[in-house]
Amino acid sequence: MTIINDFSRKLNIGNTEVSKEGTPYFIADIGANHNGNLEKAKELIYLASEAGAHAAKFQHFKAETIVSKHGFENLSGGQSHQDKWKKSVFDVYKDASINLEWTQTLVDTCKDAGVEFFTSPYSLDLVDFVDPFVPAYKVGSGDITWPEIINKMGSKNKPLLLACGASTMDEVDFAVNTALRQTSDIVLMQCNTNYTASLENFKYINLNVLKTLRAMYPDVILGLSDHTPGHSTVLGAIALGANVIEKHFTDSNNHEGPDHKFAMNPHSWKEMVERSQELHFALGNGVKKVEDNEKDTVIVQRRSIRFKSDIIAGEQITREHLECLRPCPADGIEPYHLEAILGRTVKDSVSKGEYIKWNQID
Repeated sequence: MTIINDFSRKLNIGNTEVSKEGTPYFIADIGANHNGNLEKAKELIYLASEAGAHAAKFQHFKAETIVSKHGFENLSGGQSHQDKWKKSVFDVYKDASINLEWTQTLVDTCKDAGVEFFTSPYSLDLVDFVDPFVPAYKVGSGDITWPEIINKMGSKNKPLLLACGASTMDEVDFAVNTALRQTSDIVLMQCNTNYTASLENFKYINLNVLKTLRAMYPDVILGLSDHTPGHSTVLGAIALGANVIEKHFTDSNNHEGPDHKFAMNPHSWKEMVERSQELHFALGNGVKKVEDNEKDTVIVQRRSIRFKSDIIAGEQITREHLECLRPCPADGIEPYHLEAILGRTVKDSVSKGEYIKWNQID
């Protein structure tokens, strides 16, 4: 189990502060949805920004440094959504790999669009290559058992986003401890790594893992990396304390490609951000009090103790003299004090309908 628990409760991603109790931070994972077209990649950056994303994320990999061509050609079963791909796994990754010469253009486009440039580097060499361009690193779920790349990213003195899809708690804890030896700026992201867009996937999202992660790591910033349609999982995660949200992003779910079907489009992304902001405000800080927008309601909806008949100075107050009716002015007496009033006398004569004030009675 964890031997270190020195997490940062807040960190900066570029110019944006992300904290344990802060507003949600949204990462639009464009990934390979540019379909190998630089202009499409640039268009998606602007669309993500307009839809409310804080960051646009790509993936830097070369097919030969992320998948084994021989391995997949000789793998029997266990390919999940990849079984439906029209090309081989190696060729799909080769087609989806980003041209490294695009990097500066993508960075400049993100700057112009007002979002941070993110990318997940999927080799040790690419960690060094992207370092001048990224404000933070993302460790994909598939690399949670590769401590070498976690150490490499963690050593760069930048926040580390660690996704923990398709893993056991022991594996998560091992990865967390590996990362903590390098940095305390960690975001731990619950994830389910099924990319089929099937509605059946909802029963596997297991958002309550966020409760487990919070119990194990009380100070860590939590997040969700998600591949389901709609907003249910995101809203649930935010309600459970996740403050960093990553979802795939496309301009149309009708495009051909491995990630388009389960990605959010500009309309659904914007709606997700708006609903999430509403939920964040609605959650509040957990302190029960009369809220600022309820102060008038306290007066008009609460009952005060009132005289239901005239009473003269020096007369003893009985239950028959009293009734409890709205409103209750600030100096009125609430009904839970009724027993304390009975048997006492009024200093001055009082008319029917008036509310009782403490300075009126002996």
